[in-house]
Amino acid sequence: MNGTLLELKSVSKVFGGLTAVDDLSFQVPAGGHIKSMIGPNGAGKTTVLNMVAGVLKPTSGEILVGTERASHLETHQVARLGIARTFQNVNLFPNMSVLENVMVGCHSRSGKGLLRSALRAPSQKREERWVIEQALEKLRLVGLAGHSPEMATSLPFGMQRLLEIARGLASEPRLFLLDEPASGLSAREVMSLAEVLAKIIAKGITILLVDHDMQFVMDISDEVVVLDGGRKIAEGPPLQVQNDPHVVAAYLGEGD
Repeated sequence: MNGTLLELKSVSKVFGGLTAVDDLSFQVPAGGHIKSMIGPNGAGKTTVLNMVAGVLKPTSGEILVGTERASHLETHQVARLGIARTFQNVNLFPNMSVLENVMVGCHSRSGKGLLRSALRAPSQKREERWVIEQALEKLRLVGLAGHSPEMATSLPFGMQRLLEIARGLASEPRLFLLDEPASGLSAREVMSLAEVLAKIIAKGITILLVDHDMQFVMDISDEVVVLDGGRKIAEGPPLQVQNDPHVVAAYLGEGD
């Protein structure tokens, strides 16, 4: 591993009188690692992703990205630290092609930007070619390059999930936050997703993932954090977490 990429230090989030996340601490290594968060519904998992992404601000505690304090940064400032994310609901640009959806992500890294590129000066034309090639590279990684001219919403749901991942990768993140990427997928599509995630971490990108598909999580993760009622009740390698009595109780109830 190449050090710690993300660290949560005693992070809490309170909405009114409800504590959604309670004194949560964990670290995520850099350099191509999958850390997953699991737990019953309402455990606080998506709230954690939203705080890391800058959508929500912690009520207390500290979030570090590398050595940078990120707890009170806005979403665009967090993105500049090398963090991208997907959401539970697929959120594509419906009036754009598959390629254009990924090109939007690439333009966040380009020097001129989408508006200047439209002016078609020689330097902008060179940059547009660069953006197209970068977008195609991401589509090849997720297996969608052959669908690049199609409208994004014409793709089957599983492919739309992969397109959203390709668009997130276009910003060249160090840390990729994935919220329920396997939700709604068939068993075959989940297998394809796992293969794509393996390619992503092979490139040195670290993933922090939330999902309810336990087999998927246990198969792909290096480490798992288990939340229940906003608190961490277990953390460690998948096999260790599966056999933790606190985890079994959280999912099945004390009497089972």
